[in-house]
Amino acid sequence: MRAAAFYDLEGTLVRTNLVHTLGFYARNQPGLWRSFKKSAATLLSIPLFAITDQYSRQVFNTLFFKRYRGETEDRLRFFADELFEKVLKPAVYPGAFELIAKSRQLGLRQVVVTGALDISVAPLMKYLGIDDYVANHLEFVNGVATGRLLPPVLASATKASWIREYAEREGINLNDSYAYSDSISDLPMLSVVGHPAAVNPDFRLRQTALHHHWPILDLR
Repeated sequence: MRAAAFYDLEGTLVRTNLVHTLGFYARNQPGLWRSFKKSAATLLSIPLFAITDQYSRQVFNTLFFKRYRGETEDRLRFFADELFEKVLKPAVYPGAFELIAKSRQLGLRQVVVTGALDISVAPLMKYLGIDDYVANHLEFVNGVATGRLLPPVLASATKASWIREYAEREGINLNDSYAYSDSISDLPMLSVVGHPAAVNPDFRLRQTALHHHWPILDLR
């Protein structure tokens, strides 16, 4: 059986997060007044997002992606390449390329498991040379976002469930596989493989990694 390397994306391979992406889209709304209102609302919501994320990643996703309600799918796709060039590409950690290259030399399949939007990260996946990835999908009705995510919503334990299903489908040996994340919210994802590693970890994940003698990497 083959093995894989599973990566979280934001905070792990790139320094940006979901708020940076939403802020970019907000700044590119038609009409200066609408753009200002949406950008300001995003900035004012950051403390709420941070507190909610510490409490529950699922609740965070429910609140956060409501901000996309009313956005058209065509417009989000239109700006995806510009988002990549201006926001995501410059944010890739220098050590990310080396980590992926070493992992590929081991014969591991490269897989990103992220709570970001599929529309937003597709160009970045090509740039990083990722074999496979899974991301969250907005619900669109008649081409307009409802502000809801289609299941499965990738966060916390859901990521681990997806990895198990992926491994069974693709013939991946999880005991020989690796996982990388920066956040304690991804502890289920890290725990499902035989070789977990903390990357640029938050305080709680760093303490957990030290307790379990997991590698701690700094890609910055």
